[in-house]
Amino acid sequence: MNEEIRTRVVAAADALFYTRGFGKVGMDAVRDAAGVSLRALYKEFPSKDELIAAVLAGRHEMWTKGVEAAVEAISDPVDRLLAVYDFLDDWFRDADFRGCGFINAFGELGAADPRVAEVVREHKADFQRYLARLAAEAGIPESLAAQLAILAEGAQTTAAIADTAEAATQARAAAEVLIAAALSDR
Repeated sequence: MNEEIRTRVVAAADALFYTRGFGKVGMDAVRDAAGVSLRALYKEFPSKDELIAAVLAGRHEMWTKGVEAAVEAISDPVDRLLAVYDFLDDWFRDADFRGCGFINAFGELGAADPRVAEVVREHKADFQRYLARLAAEAGIPESLAAQLAILAEGAQTTAAIADTAEAATQARAAAEVLIAAALSDR
C-alpha cells in the first residue's frame, strides 16, 4: 500500500463526490484529480465501492474530530451539548458546504448498496452515542440524545437545501428548550 497515493486518491475522491455526487463521478475523474495512473488507483482501491468506503471513513474521522474539538473547548456540561450546534453553524458557513456527506451518500446509494447504508447507519449511531454520553455528563436523560441528534440532522439537511446557516441557530434554540425541560424534570 502506498500511503501517499492512497491519501491523494481519497482526498480527490472526497472533493469530487462531495461536490458532484457519488454516482456521477467515475474512477477516471478521480484518477485525473489525484494525478495518479489508473493502475495505481485500482491497486489501492480495486473497486469504486472500496473508494467510497474510504472516503466515508475519512469523513467520519473529520466529523468526529471537529465535533469533539468544539465540545472539548467548553467546560460546562450543558454548554458542551449546545456546542454541537455551534460547530454546525461554523460548518454551514463554509463556502464549500454541500450538506452531510453521509446523508448525500445514503440518498444516492443507500438503497442499492448495503455497504454504504451500513457505514452511514454506523456513523449516525456513533453520533447518537456521543450525544448520549454528553447528555449523561450534563445530568440529562440519555434518551434526549436521539432528539438532539434529529435536530442536528435536520439542521444539516435544511442548511444544504435552503442554503442558509440559520438552521444551526434554529436547531440550537430547539435544543435549549429540550434541555431546559429535561433539567426541570429532574
